[in-house]
Amino acid sequence: MKLFNGPLQNLEHSLDIRSQRHSVLTGNLANIDTPGFVASDVDFDASMASAMANDDAAEADADSGGGSSFSTGASAGDDGVEMMDAPSLHSTGLDGNTVDLDRTMAALAENGLQYGASAKVASKHLALLRTVLSDGNG
Repeated sequence: MKLFNGPLQNLEHSLDIRSQRHSVLTGNLANIDTPGFVASDVDFDASMASAMANDDAAEADADSGGGSSFSTGASAGDDGVEMMDAPSLHSTGLDGNTVDLDRTMAALAENGLQYGASAKVASKHLALLRTVLSDGNG
C-alpha cells in the first residue's frame, strides 16, 4: 500500500520547487545592479510535471524489479527544477540588466503565499494521517 504517494508527495515537490524559486528570485534582486545580468525564474508548471514524471518512472522501475532509480528533468538543473529567463515587458536597461524590481518583488510575494498555502495543506494532511494512526484518540 502506498500511503504517502499522491497528494503528500506532490506537496513535497511543490515546497521544494517554491523554495528553489525563492532562491532564484532573491538572486535576481542581489544582482539588480550587475551590468549585463539576465534575470531568471523557475517554471513551476514544467518543474512539477517533470517531478511527477520522474516519480512515475521511478515507480514503474520499482514495480518491474529494477531497483531504485533517480533521474532529473531533461532540461532541468541539478535539482530537477526547470529554469527560464524571467519575463520582461520592458527592454533591458542601458547596462544590459533585465531585473525588474517591481515584478521580482511581486513574484516573491506570490511565491511566499503559495509556499505558505502548500505548507499548510501538507501540515493538515499529516495531522489527518496522525489522527488515523492513533485511532482518532490523538
